[in-house]
Amino acid sequence: MKIPDDLEIRSIYFDRIKPFIGKPIIKVLTGQRRVGKSYLLYQLISTIQQFDPQATIIYINKEDLYFSFIKTAEDLNEYILSHIHPKEKTYIFIDEIQDIKNFQDALRSLSLHQTLDIYCTGSNANLLSSDIAGKLSGRYIEFTIYSLSFKEFLQFHQLENKEDSLERYLKYGGLPYLKNLPLKDEVVFEYLKNIYATIVYRDIINRYAVRNTIFLEQLILFLAAHIGSLFSAKKISDFLKSQKTNIPPNQVQIYIKHLVDAFLLHQVPRFDLIGKRLFEIGDKFYFENLGIRNGIWGYRLEDKGKIIENVVYNHLLISGYQVKVGIIDTQEIDFYCEKNGEKKYIQVALSLYEEKTMEREFGNLKKIPDHYPKEVITLVPFIGNTVDGIKATDLRSFLSE
Repeated sequence: MKIPDDLEIRSIYFDRIKPFIGKPIIKVLTGQRRVGKSYLLYQLISTIQQFDPQATIIYINKEDLYFSFIKTAEDLNEYILSHIHPKEKTYIFIDEIQDIKNFQDALRSLSLHQTLDIYCTGSNANLLSSDIAGKLSGRYIEFTIYSLSFKEFLQFHQLENKEDSLERYLKYGGLPYLKNLPLKDEVVFEYLKNIYATIVYRDIINRYAVRNTIFLEQLILFLAAHIGSLFSAKKISDFLKSQKTNIPPNQVQIYIKHLVDAFLLHQVPRFDLIGKRLFEIGDKFYFENLGIRNGIWGYRLEDKGKIIENVVYNHLLISGYQVKVGIIDTQEIDFYCEKNGEKKYIQVALSLYEEKTMEREFGNLKKIPDHYPKEVITLVPFIGNTVDGIKATDLRSFLSE
């Protein structure tokens, strides 16, 4: 195999994976199609070749027709065992492993060989998490790869950290391949629509034998129009019924799960900050890649508030936080974030010019009875003091942290 010449090191992920190189634990990279999982494999291969030029490396790409004969766990196991070094360590890289039937059985068997160092990628959250967790307990570690952060977007496109660069990021999103295209609507959105079609038809419709494809796409457009809004499957079903589309809530729930498992959407539950419990009904939905969302729905001025809320959520995920929607009494905190035992609370607003907005955003945060950091993120910069210790940060500064 030939390593691409244009590798951009994504240190936020590479640095997390690097300590596990050479260790007898399976490294699983998951994430939406085209977020750069394959390129991370290339970076790992390149690193291994630097400290061991004679390393035995096996690379299998299930999107390459050459490997079409590897269809089952038995095929995978046989191919790898026939190519490994008899005594020295062998490094194995398998791209889009979910396309191999019962792949987890092969991984379980291969993990018994102490000389094998295994890496694999997949574009389906449920397939990897449920099957591997059940059969490979304690033998794997999973890394979720996301679209480019704002700082990575600047790096990939060689842009300065300016307002117009932020505007491009909000509009086009962070799929890595965009660095090879001119950042123009007619070019970028054409590419993104094709990626969207691949995800919907290959990772959802074909994989789950979805019959009602028209409803599936209507559901995606509905969620694209209402990112950051609170919905239950029943509420969505009732709305669609009013639009002459009769789909029961349980079917809506199944289709939403498919969208989440394909990493097209993130589903965010609500958390009672006082009772310390998750609500069973009512979640929010955000797009993994805003460029795809804007490509299928449009980049509209009236959606700017929703878009910046989505990009703040994505940045928190990239930064390693577990994120929920916080509820205190009847008020909502946009994001309740946890990482390494620490917490933070975030509200998102377009600006703080209106007194009602100030009262709502800061007032809700003031009700939280602890002393963890609280912050309001706004698109329009606010220069001034904190409000009772709660600071206001403009979006570009927040994304540049």
